[in-house]
Amino acid sequence: MTQSEQKTLVANTAIDTLIKEGKIFSGMKIGLGTGSTAMPAVKRLAEHIASGELTDIKAVVTSFQTQNACQDYGIPVYSLNDKIIGGKLDLAIDGADEVTPDCFCIKGGGAAHVREKLVEYNSKIFVVVADSTKAVETIGTKFPVPVEIIGEARISVTQALNELGAKCVLREGVRKCGPVITDNGNQILDCTWENPINVAEMEDKINGIVGVVENGLFSKNKPIVFVGTEDGKVEQRNWH
Repeated sequence: MTQSEQKTLVANTAIDTLIKEGKIFSGMKIGLGTGSTAMPAVKRLAEHIASGELTDIKAVVTSFQTQNACQDYGIPVYSLNDKIIGGKLDLAIDGADEVTPDCFCIKGGGAAHVREKLVEYNSKIFVVVADSTKAVETIGTKFPVPVEIIGEARISVTQALNELGAKCVLREGVRKCGPVITDNGNQILDCTWENPINVAEMEDKINGIVGVVENGLFSKNKPIVFVGTEDGKVEQRNWH
């Protein structure tokens, strides 16, 4: 299967399985992620809502992209701050840029990882959908870890990240001169290391740097993971 076909397969399988197994049901507060694998999952969820199988679903989104999709599909969108949500979600589903056998993830290739972490760390159940190219053994040396920073702190944060062994590159815009600006009005440093990192330890160390808003390492709410394969199968990890 192509990568695009895998993304659709794994998204559809995840949503259908979660509904069948009773982890998604009517009345839930659901966080919806961002990116090329999360979007098919949003679409599949919308299909179950349109059919009447699911009702009264309340969505909290992680980006303008997801908000626009929910508006197009007729899924009501709320803020984590709304009283009806109360800062907590029943389930969140999203993609990942890398995911290890231990279900540690990198997210933020689309620069939405701050809102993604707000949603997914405040969810009872976190679900990741990924195609086979995202399944890796270790994190840190290939796909860069995004670190969202206050612009005024760029030099000091870069120096601190260098001390943690990271090589940092300011993410530049495409078809726009200058740095990428996130939905939160900040900048992104993309970081790689010569050797694989301890994900949980590095997540905390990076967030301890003054001027860092948040980083794209996800270790604290281990997800259920659905991974598509080239031969058309879907593997499940950490099902509970």
